[in-house]
Amino acid sequence: MAEKMMQFVNIGQNYPEKRTADERKKDFDEIYSRFSIEKAQEQASRCEQCGIPYCSVACPVSNNIPDWLRLVAAGRLEDAYHVSQETNTLPEICGRICPQDRLCEGLCVLEQSEHNAVTIGSIEKFITDNAWEQGWVKPPQPLQELGQSVGIIGSGPAGMAAADRLRRKGYEVHVYERSDRVGGLLVYGIPGFKLEKDVVARRAKLLEDGGVTFHLNFEVGTDASLKDLQAKHDAVMIAVGVYAGRKLDAPGSDLENIFPAMYFLTASNKKSFGDDVQEFDDGTLNAEGKNIVVIGGGDTAMDCVRTSIRQGAKSVKCLYRRDRANMPGSQREVENAENEGVDFQWLSAPKSFKGLGKVQKVEAVSMHLGVADGSGRQSVKEIEGSEFEIDADIVIEALGFEPEDIPTLFGEPDLAVTRWGTVEVDQETWMTNLDGVFAAGDIERGASLVVSCINDAREASDEIHKYLRAKTRAGTAAE
Repeated sequence: MAEKMMQFVNIGQNYPEKRTADERKKDFDEIYSRFSIEKAQEQASRCEQCGIPYCSVACPVSNNIPDWLRLVAAGRLEDAYHVSQETNTLPEICGRICPQDRLCEGLCVLEQSEHNAVTIGSIEKFITDNAWEQGWVKPPQPLQELGQSVGIIGSGPAGMAAADRLRRKGYEVHVYERSDRVGGLLVYGIPGFKLEKDVVARRAKLLEDGGVTFHLNFEVGTDASLKDLQAKHDAVMIAVGVYAGRKLDAPGSDLENIFPAMYFLTASNKKSFGDDVQEFDDGTLNAEGKNIVVIGGGDTAMDCVRTSIRQGAKSVKCLYRRDRANMPGSQREVENAENEGVDFQWLSAPKSFKGLGKVQKVEAVSMHLGVADGSGRQSVKEIEGSEFEIDADIVIEALGFEPEDIPTLFGEPDLAVTRWGTVEVDQETWMTNLDGVFAAGDIERGASLVVSCINDAREASDEIHKYLRAKTRAGTAAE
């Protein structure tokens, strides 16, 4: 057992064992194994216990990372779990899918030296997986029932985080989900090789065991309007995420077999559950034996290219208009994708799509980086005369996500939205322009990280609690 911290001078950085590319591209199982207790303690002991914990500063939920690293190193694993879950409702999920190289590990002081970062994400995953096995993870149990109810629209990371926090405070919580499973993008957007679905399912069951009621296949605007939910509950939170994929406006973009990323990923994830998916079963959304072109450079694009590899694609190319250093996605994901056989076409952008009815080729053009703008990001410009063609049987657009038309969808035209279509809220209270209706997560901030959605939902839940307590006191005073 590690007896002291700051062992980075004696112990090198070590990640859990990773399956070989040849092994992992044959299935959708997670690619990393889990630390043993001894290895987790060893790696945790490398922490420098900085006076200013930049790892915590970089974490959207402000995890007390140095504290639970010290507890792991000392063998106090149950204490480490409780400290971890105090700030993060879904630590076992964040340990798997957070881009730690851009967040906590990226700002680790050791990363700025020759010693390399503490493997924070892998230790976080170990802490909670071990806690589940030991029976330390308990359903939310309020100290008292408050006699008020909250309706949450959406069961993704923001919805699940809000449900947990509000239930613990003593509210009756109902979650309305238009899909047939709890989890939102956690089950249908993120592939199993990054997040196996039983991890999400056990968290959903824990919430149910704690008294949260999930209403599946429930579409707000069809099965009930937003006004109906307002009448039924004392407060409502909108946590539906953003799912409308951005589209390219280029010649030929109306050809068949050009799909948004979420459409492609959802079909694949549904098949992993054993569902019947007609467009996959008839070959339309199955990459097997086909030339796949993915457009984009974020983590969703990495999910698409790596999914295509596992489906048995003939070739997989990823077009991104900037270079590798300027891509928004995790560099670890790029490395994993390259090892699995993805061909990255850096500084390349689609110019048109060609084919007879269905797409057959992507006409791309080479780009170069120009002068930086006010934000410091370089502009991109076409290189004249550099056009080239790529064979394509399926093109996947992974260009980011935008909100759906929520006021129309929910049958509530008075709900205020921003010019980007996100639901507008008061920045201090998280309340929309409708009394008692709140919003959190991507539908409020725009497409972002799962961990940011969790933090938003926790903060918004606290504001709902303040709102309802004030409402209760006002009602009591009136009596």
